[in-house]
Amino acid sequence: MADSMRGVRFAAGSELRFATWLIPMIYALGATLAGMLFPEFEATHFPHLVAKVTPAAAMAVYSAVASGMLALTGVVFSLAFVMIQFSATAYSPRLVLWVSRDPFLWHAVGVFTATCLYSVAALFWVDRNHSGAVPYISGWIVIVLLVGSVLMFIGLIQRVGRLQIRRMLSFVGDEGRRVIEAYYPPSPVAALTADESFRQLPLVQTLTHEGPPQSMQAIDTTTLIQLAADAGGVIEVVSAVGDTLVELTPVLKVYSAHHSIDERLLARTIAIGDERTFKQDPKFALRLLVDVAIRALSPAVNDPTTAVQSLDQIEDLLLRLGLRHLEIGEYRDAGRRLRLVVPCPRWEDFLRLAFDEIRYCGARSVQVMRRMRALISDLIAQLPEERHNALRHWQERLRNTVMRSFEDEEERLEASVEDRQGLGVPRQWLP
Repeated sequence: MADSMRGVRFAAGSELRFATWLIPMIYALGATLAGMLFPEFEATHFPHLVAKVTPAAAMAVYSAVASGMLALTGVVFSLAFVMIQFSATAYSPRLVLWVSRDPFLWHAVGVFTATCLYSVAALFWVDRNHSGAVPYISGWIVIVLLVGSVLMFIGLIQRVGRLQIRRMLSFVGDEGRRVIEAYYPPSPVAALTADESFRQLPLVQTLTHEGPPQSMQAIDTTTLIQLAADAGGVIEVVSAVGDTLVELTPVLKVYSAHHSIDERLLARTIAIGDERTFKQDPKFALRLLVDVAIRALSPAVNDPTTAVQSLDQIEDLLLRLGLRHLEIGEYRDAGRRLRLVVPCPRWEDFLRLAFDEIRYCGARSVQVMRRMRALISDLIAQLPEERHNALRHWQERLRNTVMRSFEDEEERLEASVEDRQGLGVPRQWLP
């Protein structure tokens, strides 16, 4: 048995994203080149097009636009920093990445920068060689860029409104719904017994992570199945999507292959990065929603209504997960031979992530307890029978939490009521 423990620095693969800082850079380079070349092209081919404005007035306008855009760019960056700081303190530090990556923000910075640079470039062509002429088309380009900058600024102000808690929770919920729809088959089936006999086969290769801690973001299952089939073996992905890989963390193993698989090919099938992403990680949306809820339930914030709003999104995600086939960790080739095993969360794992911390942090909140009781009861009523045992387990844990957390009998009864609003319209009083 050959066991290769050579470290591999895994490529980001399909998760490589267009760097946001390149957006304003492209705008700046484009405006610089246009400012250098277009006025000359205009002067050469359209010398008869001259703006009916004095050079002094044109220079004053261009100078005002250029200096104003510098100030506006500073305002935009200030808004960006406020958005990021507000998101980190009010919701979750893990949401900062998604707020700061809003493309509109970076396009706005790019438009402001382009307007400033093109206005400066246009200044050089006003009264060129003491001609007393002001380029016509270039002047209108400056005006168009100025109007575009004003529109972008208005849109940016509107973007700040997205920091409202309801919109942020909806954003996370939408991302979770998207990955659930893309990742899991639509029809629930009975859980299959996992085939672990492959672990008795000879271990041929083991690939480990080398480098600083990074998050596992995605797995190219199609390529891994093909590599395993070509080698006549079975590949087991040891680390799950969402795990943090540290030095020498095992990432995948190859069993019973006729020959070793090129480590570079294996490395390209695993995407890693500094942060977790939604792409193949249905747990990540739940993680963010739970983060918002438990932060709202902290003594420093004490906002159980926000936790209830988080539970609204959590319920929807759990309902969609419960109606899907979650046991998707085993992949076979065209001949139905096992080729790839990937760790995937079970239904119980999703419930533990969704309920445990909120139940603990909100144990003294009547509002949260009532909303969680209604949530679990609704899931039991709507999901198929094979999901009920785990839900009844959490229903009992929630009842025990209420019994333990409230000493007064009347408060205990109030916290035991099912209420979708938390403190709204109760369904019934429980003994």
